[in-house]
Amino acid sequence: MGRKRHTAEQIIAKLREAEVGLAKGRPLAEVVRKLEIAEQTYYRWRKEYGGLRVDQAKRLKELEKENSRLKRLVADQALDNAILKEVASGNF
Repeated sequence: MGRKRHTAEQIIAKLREAEVGLAKGRPLAEVVRKLEIAEQTYYRWRKEYGGLRVDQAKRLKELEKENSRLKRLVADQALDNAILKEVASGNF
């Protein structure tokens, strides 16, 4: 069985559907089977997206992407600084 990638909107929609199913008294195994996800996936999604609205989830993903970009930028800058220090000290 192939892996599926879900968008933040799809995840939030599935979590809400799961909440409705659980509120109706259905067992978790039945709910996740209907959603076509694993129980572990449900818990992971609930931990990450539980209580978020779609716009908040989009903003979270944008911030994570921006944070990743900035970390790469800082790493590149630190490497450039190390190279310049080495060249300035004459140990090349």
